[in-house]
Amino acid sequence: MLLKSSSIAMAVLIASVGMTSGVRVEQPEPSLQARPNIVLILADDLGFTDISPFGSEISTPNIAALAETGISFTNYHTAGSCAPARGMLLTGVDSHRNGVPNIPEALPADQLTYENYQGVLSDNVVTLATLLAEEGYHTYMTGKWHLGHTPQLLPSARGFERTVAMADTGADNWEQRPYLPIYDKANWYADGAELTLPDDFYSSEYFIDKTIEFIGENETDGEPFFAYIPFQAVHMPVQAPREFSDKYTGVYDEGWTVMRERRRLAAEAAGVIPAGAEAVVTPGTREWESLTEEQRRHHARRMEVYAGMVDAMDMHIGRLMDYLKEIGEFDNTVFIFTSDNGAEGSNLIGVDGASRLGGWFDAVGYNADYETLGERGSFNAIGSSNATIAASPLAYYKFYASEGGLRVPLVISGPGVDRVDEKSDEFVFVTDLAPTILSLAGVRNHEGNWRGNTIEEIVGTDFSSFLTGNAESIHAESTPIGYELGGNRALFKGDYKIVFNRSAVNDQTWHLFNVKIDPGETSDLATEDPERFAEMLADYEAYVEANNVLPMPEGYIQGREVFRGVLN
Repeated sequence: MLLKSSSIAMAVLIASVGMTSGVRVEQPEPSLQARPNIVLILADDLGFTDISPFGSEISTPNIAALAETGISFTNYHTAGSCAPARGMLLTGVDSHRNGVPNIPEALPADQLTYENYQGVLSDNVVTLATLLAEEGYHTYMTGKWHLGHTPQLLPSARGFERTVAMADTGADNWEQRPYLPIYDKANWYADGAELTLPDDFYSSEYFIDKTIEFIGENETDGEPFFAYIPFQAVHMPVQAPREFSDKYTGVYDEGWTVMRERRRLAAEAAGVIPAGAEAVVTPGTREWESLTEEQRRHHARRMEVYAGMVDAMDMHIGRLMDYLKEIGEFDNTVFIFTSDNGAEGSNLIGVDGASRLGGWFDAVGYNADYETLGERGSFNAIGSSNATIAASPLAYYKFYASEGGLRVPLVISGPGVDRVDEKSDEFVFVTDLAPTILSLAGVRNHEGNWRGNTIEEIVGTDFSSFLTGNAESIHAESTPIGYELGGNRALFKGDYKIVFNRSAVNDQTWHLFNVKIDPGETSDLATEDPERFAEMLADYEAYVEANNVLPMPEGYIQGREVFRGVLN
């Protein structure tokens, strides 16, 4: 392991965590050690089984190499949408307390009058980047930000030393253009100033190019770095170089029913889900056989491009890994790979390739033609039925509080990770990553006080001792962890979860599942275990009260709110 010149500069530190329920658990003091580099890689809208270590047919050898030298968490949960997940990831603070309970584009007007419902990071939270920078880390960010556009909200003002940031929900991957009519332009920034992208831009390649450039600028100064790389892959528009998409020609021709089951069996064989775990088909999923041959052809190609985009992302991650090996930093780098939420199921492209955005497509030059799908000028989205492949064997997808929306891969490897080539079904929540990263870096948890100011405390649990094998569990079985986004709700406690999907069709009921043995949420235990069900409902109400969770307005629909005034 490469020792840094400042590796022993930090004193022994305490990382103490406040649970969502308000209970504080004191963590053991870490020993003095070399300060590792941290590479935090966030895929966008990547489903639970979209990487090869989790049972995917998509080739991801570099992510697989990280899994083989580290630990994969198969029971990791995040938010059901991008900005809330990113806010919690970077602060360790619940989304209703850090200012980002929903994406700003989807917040109803009456909620915007509340300080904790602005959709951007509030001033009462401090990011990982800020805390690490104060202790000598170089901090770099390249990719999708989506936590604020103004100068004081961009990553360059939230602790990052060098940045290339796309500030919107998404953008084209080939050129500087908006991907939805809700934006006048694609908002890109470099170190806080507006950025014009190069002519040869492709998002995944560019983000790694800039990360390597930033690391190289300070390669010889002996200080560690924190590199946050939130990819646009595989957020729509789903786009990839043809040579990557064509690798998957014919793979999806048998349809989503066949592919869901293949993923389920592969995940079971890989130890990602329990043996015999069942699955249900997400309501609203179309029958493959009901489509015409041309429609099936188009749907299959959408997934080929999706697979190509994941494949390309993995290849570029491999370029960063190779670079760190070349400069002697790979062995002293912690890699964390995960996704912000489950797969995207919005049906912006119909079964025949047409779109409700067709008029806007014509105006700006987008198309969804089969022959060029995923290439420059093309708009591609996999849709809800294909999303059931990406989420398999879980139910639902992005936005929903079901497992398909919240459960995604998490892979951690590098110094401080002694569990090697292991899969763990220990429950982990997105707010747990920030305190764990701080602990791995030897940086003190601020405990709600920063520069003499009272700020929101980190509520996640530091699980660095679990990574070393010195702890057998992460959360106490009695600890409730609540969640809400756009009226979709959940609460986790031990192996159990209650869930209510406000956006579900013909289902406005709370359910109880044991998600450790039943990740597919196939067996509702609410009637069978009424005492546990009632206790967890009470825990959820306590969470709502403690975190100022607002009720949703009557008739609220997330997608409709985003496209208000745009779609007919």
